[in-house]
Amino acid sequence: MRFDDPWYDALASGWGELDGTGAPAHLVPPARDTADREISTADIYLEVQRSPAFQEVRSRYRRFVVPATLGFLTWYVAYVVAATAAPGLMSRPVAGAVNVAMVAGLGQFLSTFLLTWAYARHARLRRDRAALELRWDTQELTRLSGPAPGSAAAGLVTGSGEAHR
Repeated sequence: MRFDDPWYDALASGWGELDGTGAPAHLVPPARDTADREISTADIYLEVQRSPAFQEVRSRYRRFVVPATLGFLTWYVAYVVAATAAPGLMSRPVAGAVNVAMVAGLGQFLSTFLLTWAYARHARLRRDRAALELRWDTQELTRLSGPAPGSAAAGLVTGSGEAHR
């Protein structure tokens, strides 16, 4: 792993790593110079965050996740409460040795898989395309603003395509 990798955890480094000159690596990399930029990256991301398209993606996400989470947690708590407060109900046979508790426990697994499938489908149909367009727009704005000439980030932006090969 290269030390100039933006995803490298600088705070976890320093365990005998050298900076190339034989000296121990710095724990925190020096700040990048962004004074020469026309528009800062933070401004771009704040602008995107305030945009109606971003708000719509977040709204679609919340409209699915909040009810789904509340529904699933209610179903789970109902199962746990019924198992502890109504053992007679849970031990009632359904078919042979299979009782209500076993059916409800398997229903927990089934509902987990169904909720995962529903979430993936909702994301694919309602959010992924809009989120991808926002991502591309953000990347384009960030690329156009460019790093300050001579900064450490200049090498990262121009060399970013080579890291994925």
